[in-house]
Amino acid sequence: MGERPFDCSECGKNFISYSKLVQHNRVHSSERPFTCSDCSKSFKSAHVLKMHQQVHTSEKSYVCSTCGMSFAWLSGLLRHQRVHSATAAKASSHPRDLKEHRRVHTGERPYTCNDCGKGFIRSSSLLCGKAFTQSSTLLSHQRIHTGERPYTCSK
Repeated sequence: MGERPFDCSECGKNFISYSKLVQHNRVHSSERPFTCSDCSKSFKSAHVLKMHQQVHTSEKSYVCSTCGMSFAWLSGLLRHQRVHSATAAKASSHPRDLKEHRRVHTGERPYTCNDCGKGFIRSSSLLCGKAFTQSSTLLSHQRIHTGERPYTCSK
């Protein structure tokens, strides 16, 4: 093995060239000098930036057979597929629970509030669950969800 005269003062690793030592030292700092021109994310090495840029330019040809999500790299698909195996491990006695749990990972939100348009994983989330002793208080509370502001300040 060749001589490695450049030592890292932080961890003691040895490098064959000064440029390799400089690149390595970014591991110990927050320096990220390589910036993506498409999304402004920054990276510690040109190699990692180049790999990242494929997200913007590559076809996402690796498709998950379970949920249909697509990825530019096989490694991304394989990492994603662990979500489905973890989901299967969390399966309960009721199939509905598993179906709802999968939505946490897929981002599916099939229940939409008619007032604000926000999506939810389960239908019960459409209701906030607050209870009131007077109907007038309930009506006032519902304005939070609808955004209605019927009273105007006269000043």
